[in-house]
Amino acid sequence: MVATKATIEMFFDKDSSTFSYVVADVSSGMAAVIDPVLDYDAAAGQVSTAGADTILAYLAANKLTLQWILETHAHADHLSAAHYLKNKTGAPVAIGEGIKKVQQTFKLVFNIGDDELLAKGDYFDKLFADNETFSIGSLKATVINTPGHTNDSVSYLIAGNLFVGDSLFMPDAGTARCDFPGGDAHVLYRSIQRIYQLPDDTQIFMCHDYQPNGRELKYQTSVLEQKTQNIHVKADTPEQEFVQKREARDKTLAVPRLIYPAVQVNIRGGQLPKAEQNGVSYIKIPLKPQR
Repeated sequence: MVATKATIEMFFDKDSSTFSYVVADVSSGMAAVIDPVLDYDAAAGQVSTAGADTILAYLAANKLTLQWILETHAHADHLSAAHYLKNKTGAPVAIGEGIKKVQQTFKLVFNIGDDELLAKGDYFDKLFADNETFSIGSLKATVINTPGHTNDSVSYLIAGNLFVGDSLFMPDAGTARCDFPGGDAHVLYRSIQRIYQLPDDTQIFMCHDYQPNGRELKYQTSVLEQKTQNIHVKADTPEQEFVQKREARDKTLAVPRLIYPAVQVNIRGGQLPKAEQNGVSYIKIPLKPQR
């Protein structure tokens, strides 16, 4: 698809229902990858780069130079391939500056020492501030802080296209959960209101689609469609109504299947935990005290 000098190519990871994107500037051949996925077999304790290699092959086939690797937040449902793509291309890994709060929270959860994580945005090359602008070739991009799902959630507005991470789903699926550490339904509501202030024809690209009621896979909508059709928060939905609905829904949700491996890797910018003396990396699973 083509939109105002930008080409947007979607890549779908079926295991985690995650969309990744390559956004490229037609005139310069510069590109950004948004939310790349590292394949992970939890039962086997094995990672692979098949999905990320597909993205690299697309970049090569289209003679694109990777300028940015952009994360919308530290995901809890899949492992990030950001570090792998950085090693292959030299492109910097960027995320919102709220990642420092997320690192601080999970550093305690997983008892990670200072020798491996300072929780100051380490492992990332660029921490974006709210409303900060940057370029992808000649394309202008703006960072919009959209916390609520997580402390570090941001959306990227690139040439009239908004990549929202987990803040919004397709209108028939509503919005992201807010029960993770640092999540807050009130904050998410206000973040969505910022999105709703954008022009109605702004195209919105999803990070996930779980295909409610078995419908076909969808990854693109618009500000107008969200404002008029989102089942959790339309343009005229009062904040308290949304918060009550969101918090009630969150109480029914299971813990994400990959939350422990995903968060441990993703707060490190896609790097695996530091290998121990035997040369092997390990994922920790904190156990709750017996009652």
